[in-house]
Amino acid sequence: MEELADALAKDTIDALDLIQDDQLIQDVSRVIGASSITTQEAFMTAARVRLAEKRARDYLQKRIAEAKAGLAASAPPPGAEDDIEY
Repeated sequence: MEELADALAKDTIDALDLIQDDQLIQDVSRVIGASSITTQEAFMTAARVRLAEKRARDYLQKRIAEAKAGLAASAPPPGAEDDIEY
């Protein structure tokens, strides 16, 4: 179940750029929750983990580019606890 939820979370996050709908994760979550709350929770956990990892990697790449260019380090982005509605 966790592997399926993680794969669906990955595909959903990948689709965000194409679909341009910030509610996509919540919509997919609602569809899952109608059949399986346990799978819904696994999906939401996987989505949060994947979004956090993406945000961290983006920031790391920015810091590396700044260091290579001799620029001052930018501050990390604000917390994103509210990125995904429950």
